[in-house]
Amino acid sequence: MSVKNTPITVARGDGIGPEIMDATLQILDAAGARLDIREIEIGEKLYNQGIMNGISDESWDTLRETKVFLKAPIFTPMGGGFKSLNVTVRKTLGLYANVRPCASFHPFIKTNFPGMDLVVVRENEEDLYAGVEYAQVDGAIQSVKMITRAGSERICRYAFEYARANGRKKVTCMIKDNIMKMADGLFYEVFKEIAAEYPDIEQERYIIDIGAARIASRPTDFDVIVTENLYGDIISDIAAEVTGSVGLGISANIGDTCAMFEAMHGTAPDIAGQGIANPSGLLLGSIMMLTHIGQGDIASKVHNAWLKTIEDGIHTGDIYKEGISKKKVGTRDFTFAVIERIGDKPETLPVQSYPENSGGLKLPPVSVREPASKELIGADVYVEWRGADRADKCEELATLARQSLVDGMSLSLISNRGTKVWPNGSAETFCAPLWCLRFKSTTKSGSMMGHHVTKLLDNLYNNGLPFVKVEKLYEFEGGKPGFTKAQGE
Repeated sequence: MSVKNTPITVARGDGIGPEIMDATLQILDAAGARLDIREIEIGEKLYNQGIMNGISDESWDTLRETKVFLKAPIFTPMGGGFKSLNVTVRKTLGLYANVRPCASFHPFIKTNFPGMDLVVVRENEEDLYAGVEYAQVDGAIQSVKMITRAGSERICRYAFEYARANGRKKVTCMIKDNIMKMADGLFYEVFKEIAAEYPDIEQERYIIDIGAARIASRPTDFDVIVTENLYGDIISDIAAEVTGSVGLGISANIGDTCAMFEAMHGTAPDIAGQGIANPSGLLLGSIMMLTHIGQGDIASKVHNAWLKTIEDGIHTGDIYKEGISKKKVGTRDFTFAVIERIGDKPETLPVQSYPENSGGLKLPPVSVREPASKELIGADVYVEWRGADRADKCEELATLARQSLVDGMSLSLISNRGTKVWPNGSAETFCAPLWCLRFKSTTKSGSMMGHHVTKLLDNLYNNGLPFVKVEKLYEFEGGKPGFTKAQGE
């Protein structure tokens, strides 16, 4: 009985991408991977054609049809309005979970931490990677950090399900909720709620800065780490470097219907075309792909062949070390060495065995919650004003703001770059020309607040303070404020 091949989409990418993809596909073919490969063109060639996100409409159709994407590194132009293709694919296809295993291969690849074996589970769609930025004032930029309950629930549950499915014992949440009390506070609140459903798995919390330091100094303390987008990007690179080579780092991007698999490293244009690139990152990414599509038997063969090659000291230049390695090889010879060892197993490194036909994790839908009631109680109005560069010089701004008041509202405070500068600002506080005027209701007539805010904006304009941004201030049920205090308030 013939076995149907699994359709996958392949992109050879830029820089060293075509070389390492060729090597990876040769090894997969030699191992008997049951694949129906459909290639697409993405990256630099498309950017040069003026396609701002680096991918054509036809390629989207192919990705949605196969639902599995094996992607080599691609180049994203700096500036000019070009968007990162990686981020675009992750967000467009709902690939919310970025899974990055980081394990050492002691004693065959030099590392200070022989027992290191951790996995970073990174939220993939939100945080500062939402890409929402504003330049309302020349010389002052706002970048919006977006954290949602639903997004936090999905990634936290994925981390615990991943830990349970892979025999992991602990999940660590890394956040900065001592500073971003609302955004990171929400992420940690959801983490605790989800953790309570997994009593068999230990859970802990780290502030991200000391957490990153501990990964660098004591990585064996960790098992599975779950975190937000930017933090996860940073600490997974740290973890991969600590294993001995960031070039071996791998990345799976998982959604409810689609998945993308890739190496963590970039295009390395400085060595492109020289035949010396290490294909291991992409090859190990393809092993995650094979397990995802239920070809665990092939995944086991490829992984063990790669481990045996590493164990035998056949290394590309990026991981070659005198006294540890036995033979320095280029891309081609490394590929042939892995192919020659298909069917072999490592003798020192752990033998890998993946279940067949398991496929990816299946998670329940995000829980549905009744939205909390809220009442509009004021507004933060951002204005451009160049009348002062220090907090003790902004009394004129306060006067203009108070002259703009409408009945039922008061000027509560003025802040600059998140720090209170009025009333009683500090003479040492430096100020940018983007100011936040916080107006609060003085009555309980919440139904009129929308009208009051509109009239207030008109008055500010007439007094020479046109707004550049407005954030409404809400109070949620139980008196919980939907906004933070300014520093020093």
